[in-house]
Amino acid sequence: MLRLWTLKQKPHRNLILKCLHGSSNVGASPTAASTSFVSSNAPSPPTKWTPDSIRTGLIARKRGMTALWNDQGARLPVTVLQLENCQVTANIVTTRQDKSEYHAVQVAASDKPLKRTTRQMQGHFRKAKVNPKRIVKEFPITSDAHVPIGTTFSAIHFVPGQYVDVIAKSIGKGFQGGMKRWNFKGLRASHGVSVSHRSAGATGAHQDPGRIWPGKKMAARMGGQRITTQNLAVVRVDTSLNLIYLRGAVPGVDDAQVMVRDAKKLAAVGRHNQAKGLYEKVLPKGVDDLPFPAGTLEMAKTLPSIIEAPAYRVSPFVPRE
Repeated sequence: MLRLWTLKQKPHRNLILKCLHGSSNVGASPTAASTSFVSSNAPSPPTKWTPDSIRTGLIARKRGMTALWNDQGARLPVTVLQLENCQVTANIVTTRQDKSEYHAVQVAASDKPLKRTTRQMQGHFRKAKVNPKRIVKEFPITSDAHVPIGTTFSAIHFVPGQYVDVIAKSIGKGFQGGMKRWNFKGLRASHGVSVSHRSAGATGAHQDPGRIWPGKKMAARMGGQRITTQNLAVVRVDTSLNLIYLRGAVPGVDDAQVMVRDAKKLAAVGRHNQAKGLYEKVLPKGVDDLPFPAGTLEMAKTLPSIIEAPAYRVSPFVPRE
């Protein structure tokens, strides 16, 4: 697992993260003939993360953007996400028509007053023994990544140095033209154009086909859609405040609920490298293992409050020969 257990004895506030890699096969969870909720709360034996494992994601709240400086002195624009009592409310196992199994973890976050919760959801949260939540989402996983119901997640679920995908509803921009919506060049600003400088130009074809093809890039409403920003680096985690610092921008307005998961495309690259025997390239540099099946609040209590990822790039302030 992580080498943080050996680093926690050091008195430093900010620690450089270094992990150990290990992969082993794990057992599968119980199956079901139809959609069912696995309600067992008994703690499962510790398992190890493998390249074929898919962990659950988390629900976080976007707090805004700021800047950090790494150990080389380089400035990094980061987005701050905060977990608000993110807990597991159900484990789902479904058998598809082709007899394959679908496994998922239902995650809820942000406590909400009981009087503002429907009676159906009150019974659901009561069964899971958690407080009523504002948002409930489902994350597909593999059969070995089920998390006990009622488990409270921590920011240590994502390791500094790894990459994640963030899913959220983008900021709505209203009705916009082709230049802003699709980065069109527009027409000439001086000669030969009259009152059409920002026009998109011709959109149709000839008498055949006699119409505009579906999907044509034109002026329309911009933003306000569910999008995924991929491959954002985790720069720092704060386990005391449950903060996750991601390098770059995250979709959505401030204080919006976003879904964070392990980077899907980089996980596929890691499985490909595992098949080729390139074990050092299964995970990003400096990260050799992930908390599995999840990073919990109990795990965070044994770790330092702030953990940062080291800078592996060449310092921009060192002269190049």
